[in-house]
Amino acid sequence: MNQSVAQTSFGSTPPARPGYVRRRTSPLLENLGAWLFLLPAVVFFVWYQVYPIFRVVWISFTDYQFLSNKPANWIWFANYADVLSDPLMWSSLWRALYFTILFLPGTIIFPLLLAILIDKVQSGRLATVYRVILLIPAVIPSTLVFVLWKWMYNYQVGPINHLLVDTLGIFDLQTAPQWLGGTPLTLPSIAIMEVWWGLGYHAIFFLAGLASIPKDLPEAARIDGASEWQVFWHITRPRLAPIMMILVVLRFGSAMAVIDEYLIFGGFNRASPTYTWTIYMYDEAFKTGMWRQGLGAAIGMVGAVAMMLVVLVLLRVFRPKD
Repeated sequence: MNQSVAQTSFGSTPPARPGYVRRRTSPLLENLGAWLFLLPAVVFFVWYQVYPIFRVVWISFTDYQFLSNKPANWIWFANYADVLSDPLMWSSLWRALYFTILFLPGTIIFPLLLAILIDKVQSGRLATVYRVILLIPAVIPSTLVFVLWKWMYNYQVGPINHLLVDTLGIFDLQTAPQWLGGTPLTLPSIAIMEVWWGLGYHAIFFLAGLASIPKDLPEAARIDGASEWQVFWHITRPRLAPIMMILVVLRFGSAMAVIDEYLIFGGFNRASPTYTWTIYMYDEAFKTGMWRQGLGAAIGMVGAVAMMLVVLVLLRVFRPKD
């Protein structure tokens, strides 16, 4: 058996005949199998992510009402003009931004300090126990978290005021702080709850980043006389910058779009600090009785555009320098 026959019998490509030009297939056909596997995910993404966005954009330019039998009319930028000229839109955006400013530093500073402390634990078994304890708040259902903290912030029977009034004697029943109920302490109280809720979840991100840093780099810096602060600032911090950027961008978006906590702790009171642009959008679309879904969609688009502009700035600030 000669060599060419042996190669052909084992499935190898036979030598091209003289004058034969092999046709090239398109990349789409060559990767048809991979696209078939991706097709369910693509359909899901388009149907549940892309289509709703275009649908909301279309609704924002109409007088669409879900419960009305009348067809929606194209009114161009009338909804956007009403939204941008409404002082409530700007005040509600500011309330959301104020909450984000209160909340966002806690998602970086406290989890980072906690991760550094756990990373210094020498016992692997003890470090694992700490990691499990950190994740306990993250796996508690949101309903239980809200009920727990609403009880803790209770003006009369909450343990926080009990500590301040009965144990420490800092306040009395008349001057005890009212944490919820539309007071100036409402947004800081919710921010504290959110920081506690995500403390362990965010610390796990930093623990993963610390594990990727070679141990010889900080050790060499300490041998050369660098202090712990210098090791952190010049070695640890730059290598954790990508994780900081991811957390800041993700948590900025979730903080600006909070709605469940505001509904539970503040409701639809327009004078409450919890009446942010998300509550304003829901209120106009479903609660005021006029069912102006077009106006609610315009509120959502204005808020989304404002968020994306800030995200671009954050990506610029927190981008890795090296």
